[in-house]
Amino acid sequence: MGGVAVAFAAVIALGATPIQMGLLRGAQALPMLLTSLVAGVWVDRLRRRPVMIAADLARAALLATIPAAAIWGTLGMRQLYGVMLGAAMLDLVFDVSYASYLPTIVSREELVDANSKLAASYAVAEVAGFGLSGWLVQWLTAPIAILVDALSFLVSALSIALIGSSEPARPEAAPRAGFLAEAIDGARYLMSDRRLRLIAASNAIAVFSDGAFGSLYMLFVLDRLGFTAGALGMIIATGGVSALAGALAARRSAAVFGGWNAMALGLALEGGALAMVPLAPGATAVGAALLVGQQLLGDAAATIREINRTAIVQAVAPTQVLGRVNSGLWFVHLTGLLISLMVAAVMATVIGMRLALAAGAAALWIAAAILVVGRVDSPIPIAERTEA
Repeated sequence: MGGVAVAFAAVIALGATPIQMGLLRGAQALPMLLTSLVAGVWVDRLRRRPVMIAADLARAALLATIPAAAIWGTLGMRQLYGVMLGAAMLDLVFDVSYASYLPTIVSREELVDANSKLAASYAVAEVAGFGLSGWLVQWLTAPIAILVDALSFLVSALSIALIGSSEPARPEAAPRAGFLAEAIDGARYLMSDRRLRLIAASNAIAVFSDGAFGSLYMLFVLDRLGFTAGALGMIIATGGVSALAGALAARRSAAVFGGWNAMALGLALEGGALAMVPLAPGATAVGAALLVGQQLLGDAAATIREINRTAIVQAVAPTQVLGRVNSGLWFVHLTGLLISLMVAAVMATVIGMRLALAAGAAALWIAAAILVVGRVDSPIPIAERTEA
């Protein structure tokens, strides 16, 4: 809900330009890039659950400043930049901890299944969150929607605190050589494994799609096509339904195709789905059908791809360096994202948003080709039977 509501606040309440939307997206990516490798070292040194709880509480407090500023009439783009910058740093710490925490409480054979169930819960929330955010923005304004999102982080913190399994203590290691040396060691491990190198290379190309669609999608749909905030929220919410289907199908896809091939197939299908967006003619039945089609196919494919990618990384990297490997992959992703945000904004200005969005879709096909050419056997075993 919050990410959509912040974008709505920028476009509708503050009249953001394509360059400002790119800067807003950059305010998320830049701090994550600067702290990604250090965050991995931190996560590998500490228990991960308390780190996630602290990140949730801090995000709730930070997001709450937006509706407070709106009430006082002082909300502006500079504050949105600052809030997104701080929230992005907390997002990174949470996400690295989250991906590194799971393998400590489930077996290696259950990684795909566990990630699928977590993705399924996310998909259910996406249906409600995206659909509700559009109408909350339309009825009560974007800052109120952001307030609801801030409160949801308190629920997240409580939920994590109630997990019954005890997290293993971090293993005693050799004398530490400092944050930088440990970060370099994690990057060295990432580059030493062919499977992780291919994933990093594929992500570096696919990230152009994130840059193009992250900064241009809402402007294109609201300003160029003419859809309302409520309608767009409902369109985006349909992606949650397909994401749920993708989460339920991820384990089956890994069993049939292998986790590696399922990841490549997800990228290719996601690229085909994103290609529908620049074909939309306007706020018409055809335009709505294309946008809904992109959500239905694209979110399912992206979920299958991400579940298998996450499980592969968790299976390949040892627990003691998993935080640094995850943060290293984030570093590669974010470096490409920052470059792509500016490139996408310039492309949108020079050749138009439709062609810039089409280029973003094509990047996913190139990313899929990298995985196909460098094909490896699936490194994750699939459990014969799991409890629901």
